Amino acid sequence: MKPTTLSDLCQLKKEKRKFATLTAYDASFSRLFAEQGINVILIGDSLGMTVQGFDSTLPVTVGDIAYHTRNVRTGAPQSFLIADMPFMSYATPEQSCNNAAELMRSGANMVKIEGGSWLYETVKMLTERSVPVCGHLGLTPQAVNVLGGYKVQGRDEATAQQLLNDAITLEKAGMQLLVLECVPTELGRKITEALEIPVIGIGAGNQTDGQILVMHDALGITAKPPKFAKNFLKETGNIRDAISLYIEQVENGTYPDQAHSFN
Repeated sequence: MKPTTLSDLCQLKKEKRKFATLTAYDASFSRLFAEQGINVILIGDSLGMTVQGFDSTLPVTVGDIAYHTRNVRTGAPQSFLIADMPFMSYATPEQSCNNAAELMRSGANMVKIEGGSWLYETVKMLTERSVPVCGHLGLTPQAVNVLGGYKVQGRDEATAQQLLNDAITLEKAGMQLLVLECVPTELGRKITEALEIPVIGIGAGNQTDGQILVMHDALGITAKPPKFAKNFLKETGNIRDAISLYIEQVENGTYPDQAHSFN
């Protein structure tokens, strides 16, 4: 199997073919996911909650992400890996370059950062220095203390327009992929159609180019899963079939359905 690239993902968007992605944190699961057809894997700072047992992503360090990225790369050598830049690791453009370099050396193909137009110079500097950037808009978990909890974003006209503006601005800065979390389905559609780059949704409806889930949500491990999560393991009885069902339902647009989306 040849390596998955950004060009492949852009081609899928042009062909209006949806694609499924998952988080992973170790070699065993990343190998299993890759074998089932998951070609894009996020080493998410969600590991702070799913692996380390904290109540937020804030305690996660660059070293943590680098360690898990190396593990995932071992299990999935041909997959396209996106590594999260953790809390306060990209407060300045210069700081972001140093920390992104560590993650890229650990096996990442791209780094992901949370935030809006204020990240313009950071995105521009990273991409100019050969670090592909994935943005993250909507519910940004690192800003949980500012947002006042894990809440749906973009439900009123002003904030919806701001999210759209942020997406367009960051694309102009060089952003090549966008994760859009916990926004109404209609806003997910508008942002996806406005951008030339692929948009991956998580709780953003089924009109985005791709979908991503935290693996623990997709496998029913999370004690209190979010509204948008679906337990695919419950429907199939084994992990491999669960991942295959997830891919199938993302590709044919039946997941997320209305029950797993926001209006």
